[in-house]
Amino acid sequence: MKVLVTGGAGFIGSNFVLLLRRARPDVEIVNVDLLSYAGNLENLRPLEGDEGHVFVRADVADRPAMERLFREHRPEGVLHFAAESHVDRSILDATPFVHNNVLGTQVLLDLARAHGVRRYLQVSTDEVYGTLGPTGAFCEDTPLAPNSPYAASKAAADLLVRAATHTHGLDAVITRCSNNYGPLQFPEKLIPLMIANALEDKPLPVYGDGLQVRDWLHVHDHCTAIWTVFEKAAPGAVYNIGGESERTNIQVVKLILGELGKPESLIRSVKDRPGHDRRYAMDARRIRADLGWTPARRFEEALPETIRWYLQNRGWWERVRSGAYREYYDRQYGGRVV
Repeated sequence: MKVLVTGGAGFIGSNFVLLLRRARPDVEIVNVDLLSYAGNLENLRPLEGDEGHVFVRADVADRPAMERLFREHRPEGVLHFAAESHVDRSILDATPFVHNNVLGTQVLLDLARAHGVRRYLQVSTDEVYGTLGPTGAFCEDTPLAPNSPYAASKAAADLLVRAATHTHGLDAVITRCSNNYGPLQFPEKLIPLMIANALEDKPLPVYGDGLQVRDWLHVHDHCTAIWTVFEKAAPGAVYNIGGESERTNIQVVKLILGELGKPESLIRSVKDRPGHDRRYAMDARRIRADLGWTPARRFEEALPETIRWYLQNRGWWERVRSGAYREYYDRQYGGRVV
């Protein structure tokens, strides 16, 4: 089988590609990524020389480029990870989010239909559901109520996937995950940002009172769930993927400081961002019952493991923070874009 993975140089996408090549070497991967600010080709260095992995630099919203890619590689499946994903950036300018997350999704859906792709999987987020009160959890039937431009763009993409299934009969499925953490996460996100700042004895900025609640999911658990859905789910299915590890942001920050032996005096409260959702929690009983997937990594063990990864790979995140990681692509590919 050959699959197209979009956004496969980003955090979740690269973890998925690496995991799939180890677990299923019979599955060939065509990996397309524009290598915008959060795409890092260094993440894929272990696959250099792997004939089962082909990297293509392209914009998923560029229809002619993607048409050429589909014609040349003829993928049987599409797993769409590529997305602008940072809420703060979407508040500053939503246009790239509409371009990538909405238009890019429609381009892929059109080409998947035109080229007879057997299955399309849309990687979405719990943020499409909006926010929760102190109790309860999102289920797959929770109405979509996005509160940020990022979440709105992802909700729009999900609805386009639904429409492609119901109108055109495309075999498509959607996964919605809770907050991911683990190796290779871009350092603007909460956990790697706090680790890096603490290691450099810099202030740790925490929005508002820090009592926003998130359900933390290790990226490797997320990736196994995605492949399980891709292989086993019925056409049109939607599955929530959660880690069953609710924590407030301030709890997570204090755990990181404790693991690193750094003082809590590094914490700095900063003005909360506009429309900040208070709590997310995922009801993942459907994927357990239907497909037999459960998370394998407990937050209490996996967070220290993640911190150790950043300690052992300081050069990686320092290059990302400095922008030097982009030099790797220029050396390898001469900066070509399809």
